Amino acid sequence: MGKRDSPPAKTILLVCDRDDSRIALKWFFNISGYVVDAVRSAQEAISVFDAVIHDMVVTDNPIPGMTGAEMAHIIKLRSPATPVVMYAGELPAECSCLDLVIERSTNMVVLKAGMDRIFAEHQASVL
Repeated sequence: MGKRDSPPAKTILLVCDRDDSRIALKWFFNISGYVVDAVRSAQEAISVFDAVIHDMVVTDNPIPGMTGAEMAHIIKLRSPATPVVMYAGELPAECSCLDLVIERSTNMVVLKAGMDRIFAEHQASVL
């Protein structure tokens, strides 16, 4: 009996203008088994976002160019099924385009657990 192929790693588009936070989150996501594309601004995120490649978007709020919630709205217009998660110190007043909002003071392990839950729910809805 041959070895089963493991599912491909999920790809995250990480949007954060703060170098220290972006580097720490990218490292954490990488060791958690995700592939990460990291950008500094909403404009960069919108220009590189590809629904075929990116399984989820994780954003800060605010980010250069617009708020993370505004960027989420644009992402959802292009790909309604792509989950957008906000991990931020300054939470938005309007969250309708966000699948999950977690305050930055919360441990990254809680963020990952929320992301894993969203991926599991999405997988269950596809089956």
